[in-house]
Amino acid sequence: MVLQQIQGLLAGIYDLPLHYNVYDFLFTERARLPQEVRDSHTDEQVLVVSDEAGASVGLFLDAELLGRLAAANPLQALNAANVSDYLTALEGVSHFLYLAWNAGHDRPVSLLELELQAEIDKYVASWWLLREQDPERYPAELYRLLFDRTRIDADLAGSSSQLYREANHYAARFCRRLGRQLSATAVRVAA
Repeated sequence: MVLQQIQGLLAGIYDLPLHYNVYDFLFTERARLPQEVRDSHTDEQVLVVSDEAGASVGLFLDAELLGRLAAANPLQALNAANVSDYLTALEGVSHFLYLAWNAGHDRPVSLLELELQAEIDKYVASWWLLREQDPERYPAELYRLLFDRTRIDADLAGSSSQLYREANHYAARFCRRLGRQLSATAVRVAA
């Protein structure tokens, strides 16, 4: 249910139609991951398999992560105890939606685009969610959490470390400007 709520949150923000349910593409069995991914101990992975007939997508999220989210639903109360799991799940759902939308429009997707969009989605969705949960509070610490304090785990990223750094860098630039606009809007609404 939490993933469907996250999917609905992103779809609502971007006014996306919901043609697919993320749960129909979800799997939690680590053994189904390719060996090199399984060995990385990642909690989230989107798999895309292309052939002549098209592409197939699968979203892996660790079962324990999903259990923690079910016990402490971040869409009801996002806090320090569940923010990491929430961001991991949100990234997976973002990847799923971006791939599905682009496939539906016959557009190719680069890994940089996919990661950049997920970084932006984490900022936008979290900003919206924190404001929804406490309309009087502007979540100024969000930018620092997502961009200033983020470190790329070389063990998980492997040879893609530079790509993740680039996606984070460009998303940070975009979200810094977006944050100023959101802050100004929040001040105007409060006045």
